[in-house]
Amino acid sequence: MADFSTDMIRNVTILGHGSSGKTSLVEAMLSNAGGTNRVGRVEDGTTVSDWDAEEQRRGISINLSVVPVDFEGTKLNLVDTPGYLDFVGEVISGLAVTEAGLVLIDSVAGVEVGSELAWEQLDAVDKPRLIFVNKMDRENANFDNALASVHEVFSGTILPFQLPIGSGEDFEGLVNLVDMKAYMGADATVADIPASMEDAVADARQNLVDAAAETDDELIMKYLEGEELTEEEVRQGLQQGVRDGQIIPVFCGSAIENIGLYSLARALRSYVPSPDNVAVSARDGDGEEMELAAGGDGQAAAYVFKTIVDRYVGRMSYVRVFAGTVAVDNEAIIQRSGEKAKLQNLFHVIGKELEPASAIVAGDIGVLTKMDGLKTADTLSEQQTVILPPEYPKPLYSVAVMPATKADSAKMGQGLQALAEENPTLKVEYVIATKQNILQGMGDTHIDVAIRSLDSKFGVKVDTAMPRVPYQETVTRSASAHYRHKKQTGGAGQFADVELRVEPRDRGDGFEYDSEVFGGTIPSVFIPSIEKGIRQILDQGVIAGYPIVDVKAIVFDGKHHPVDSKDIAFQTAGREVFKIAMQEARPVLLEPIYTMRVTVPDEFMGDVMGDLNNRRGRVLGMENRNNRAIINAEIPLAEILRYGTDLRSMTQGRGIYTIEFGRYEPVPSHLADQVITQSKEAEAEQE
Repeated sequence: MADFSTDMIRNVTILGHGSSGKTSLVEAMLSNAGGTNRVGRVEDGTTVSDWDAEEQRRGISINLSVVPVDFEGTKLNLVDTPGYLDFVGEVISGLAVTEAGLVLIDSVAGVEVGSELAWEQLDAVDKPRLIFVNKMDRENANFDNALASVHEVFSGTILPFQLPIGSGEDFEGLVNLVDMKAYMGADATVADIPASMEDAVADARQNLVDAAAETDDELIMKYLEGEELTEEEVRQGLQQGVRDGQIIPVFCGSAIENIGLYSLARALRSYVPSPDNVAVSARDGDGEEMELAAGGDGQAAAYVFKTIVDRYVGRMSYVRVFAGTVAVDNEAIIQRSGEKAKLQNLFHVIGKELEPASAIVAGDIGVLTKMDGLKTADTLSEQQTVILPPEYPKPLYSVAVMPATKADSAKMGQGLQALAEENPTLKVEYVIATKQNILQGMGDTHIDVAIRSLDSKFGVKVDTAMPRVPYQETVTRSASAHYRHKKQTGGAGQFADVELRVEPRDRGDGFEYDSEVFGGTIPSVFIPSIEKGIRQILDQGVIAGYPIVDVKAIVFDGKHHPVDSKDIAFQTAGREVFKIAMQEARPVLLEPIYTMRVTVPDEFMGDVMGDLNNRRGRVLGMENRNNRAIINAEIPLAEILRYGTDLRSMTQGRGIYTIEFGRYEPVPSHLADQVITQSKEAEAEQE
């Protein structure tokens, strides 16, 4: 691969709803640049982007893929991202290492839920964006309707920079409103603008001139004084407006028919900022935030934005170089661990293909292999510079995982941790309350892909089940109890007599142990023994097998025997007296309550609100934004274990939500009885 300087690189994330044609677009642009000798098809699993076996099996993108395109001396690093909601983490990772986003819109369907999600992610990182109305060759394709849906859903100065010539079977090419030329067919032959389009072209061109003038004070003054802007002034104004995010340009074409892609490549080169014009947020050695500017002559700093474990290549760390140059045989520090690493296996990447590289310059993207100390979100730098990672959403969907065989048991933990290191939106934890290993992700498809990867990459097979809710147990009033432990077996016996009181504590204060014993009724050496016995059952509970929290235990009296009293006797007495006191103190179950933010189109708000009420949710407030309703609520975790599937069903796939743990609250008594019964039945089955 040819060498490119930083100013001749453009990094663009390709975004959009599933099946909007992102992968086909990247494939066609790569073919146009001579990067492949045939154009692959998503349906056949032969594209450069969708190289993973699971992607080919499902016919959808799962991982982001980096595909560089050499266009007339400029390197366009196209980061193809999934459109399916479960894989939003890949979108976030892609946007973290690019300077702009290209959002694809289906010419028939218009704006879809995946388009909205992509737009929200662009808003979150405040990056410039371009729109490409794809599939203009489809039956019922309508550029005006697609553009109207964009204006209805999205805000900003959204202007067509091109107009299509025909649509459906009659789609022939486009009119470029910047250079005022018509380009026909896949080879972009220059032609005259059709006479039937002259009025529409004139109006759309005037809108561009107006927008260009507003990007610069000098241009607007000249324009208001009645002077004509030159072609170069219009072009510069539009470039500045797009790069600043003031103007959102709309292009059109067909990825499958390869119409409009030459013009799109020119647009990406012209309107996407080069890396040397954009700084990234970082932290210096003193922990102070700073803006890190790209430059080839400074200290090297690279960010790991994706990790893939390949059974043949090993660990592949995708890096974006934000400053300096990363070169073979150089040393850098993994900032998370402080470990020094020598860079030996450095590659350019095209989909799954790796091409050896001697260096990767600032602004470019490459791959480091066989560096086991590197993880996603790590910074490799020569000094103490740390590039700040993006914020990923919290997981929404969980399953309990169990090893399928004893052989799998030994490898399961390591395999799960490796998966979580690869994907920032996957989490693994062991929940003491339920004694389950929990795998958390963004949805059922996300989890299913992870389970399959666990098998294919690490040779670990697991069974899955619905996770149990991590309830807790506590008391609602003070109560006292007495227990005497006496055991005589012919030799030395055991004796311990304990009187103990339990009291409720404030929520979140945990367990506390205290002693009010005086006069030596229980020798001080045995006071810790009583606590040890109590702590043996804190994780086991007394009513349903869940951990005991927010309780204070006070031993206030008792008796001992000068010969038979010993540590084990007081442990036993402490454990049993605590159980009795808990039962007398009106024990209750506590359930986790989550705060939830649900975003749905306005027309589904009523159905979603009613459903939340049926799930014991409490609506805290609502707001409207761009024809979408945002509902804030509190809801028990037990009611939303599979909420994502239900929300998609209620909203035709257009609803999204986030959740955050809030607090624990008592379970209503009629539901608590059910939980206790189910817990006892499950315990009996295990026995």
